Amino acid sequence: QGHPVESGGGAVQPGGSLTLSCAASESWLIFRPMAWYRQTPGNQREFVADITHAGRTKYEDSVKGRFTISRDNAKNTVILQMNNLQPEDTATYYCNLSPEYQPDSWGPGTQVTVSS
Repeated sequence: QGHPVESGGGAVQPGGSLTLSCAASESWLIFRPMAWYRQTPGNQREFVADITHAGRTKYEDSVKGRFTISRDNAKNTVILQMNNLQPEDTATYYCNLSPEYQPDSWGPGTQVTVSS
């Protein structure tokens, strides 16, 4: 059983796009809602979006209409498509179980930097 592994971060200009990917073992994903979180230095990790096994989604208000979360249960992956990125989206992004599972073990995340 492996911890989810995030990838896809990078540096973009405001208005740009990135696609983050989370790969996890089947035992992590099966029937469980998965979420993306983000954290900036000195601040608490915050919820960004989550998706149930059936595909129901929920988003933090500041990313609604710009970010899209999806999952491919056959490939055990969770995707976060981020469009119209803004400097305030700069953070380290993490993938894990949804908040109701109170995840307490985290991977290294993937860094997203938005600047001109």
